[in-house]
Amino acid sequence: MPLVTTKEMFEKAYKGGYAIGAFNVNNMEIVQGITEAAKEVNAPLILQVSKGARAYANHTYLIKLVEAAVAETGLPIALHLDHGSDFELCKSCIDGGFTSVMIDASSKSFEDNIALTRQVVEYAHDHGVVVEAELGTLAGVEDEVNVSAEDSSYTKPEDVQEFVERTGCDSLAIAIGTSHGAYKFKPGTNPQLRFDILEDVAARLPGFPIVLHGASSVPQNFVEIINANGGNMPGAIGVPEDQLRKAASLAVCKINIDSDLRLAMTASVRKYFAEHPDHFDPRQYLTPARSAIKDMVKHKIINVLGCDGKA
Repeated sequence: MPLVTTKEMFEKAYKGGYAIGAFNVNNMEIVQGITEAAKEVNAPLILQVSKGARAYANHTYLIKLVEAAVAETGLPIALHLDHGSDFELCKSCIDGGFTSVMIDASSKSFEDNIALTRQVVEYAHDHGVVVEAELGTLAGVEDEVNVSAEDSSYTKPEDVQEFVERTGCDSLAIAIGTSHGAYKFKPGTNPQLRFDILEDVAARLPGFPIVLHGASSVPQNFVEIINANGGNMPGAIGVPEDQLRKAASLAVCKINIDSDLRLAMTASVRKYFAEHPDHFDPRQYLTPARSAIKDMVKHKIINVLGCDGKA
């Protein structure tokens, strides 16, 4: 089975009231952990690559890793560019075998966002590739995305229909209270997604797939493991998983998950070296790290996304 686009995935997800997990990948162990989990629960997948991951691991290596995952699992897998910053980056990924790209012009004016998104859409559609765009800006830091709380903004529902019609984008990331990175909320706070905005957007764009970025839940137990083994991370709780599941039952067809994977892997590696300080074989510490990612992804698929059994 070749790589697929997200078009059919999203149509099924919207009708079925579930979301597809879009998991960021950086190396072999992360790809293996994610895809082994999805294979065991028969879930479709979006593997996404940021600009930073592409620079770190090399475009060709990442493509071949994902192609190997398709061959090993037989699952429908889309390869997606996360937070494409400009036309040239999106074009390079389209030309290089990606089946989906995101152009993130959310920091620009409404008209400039439309113009750049439309440019990417025209090129992508000519090459059989789908495009995700963004309206509204999420706070937080992740790779090259860096937005202060003061500069973040909720999506304005009254803008979405015009934006989608004028750009021709295939899915739309909106800002309803999630945030990028691990340090999302202080302990004791009670983050709430703006379901009123989501429902308003869905009413204006019936049947259209909505995307949530910054939707990791940042499990406190991983923070505690890291801190118990030499780390100094502030506590963080992220968006409660029941709220993400509710979003997935509505118009949200794609939920991005990255920080959870990083924390799971880092906690596993730190714990391993605390227990085996003299070991130096990467296979020894990356094996449990891969298993930690697999367990995390399986939990997300079953308990948050609801896409198990949907491949």
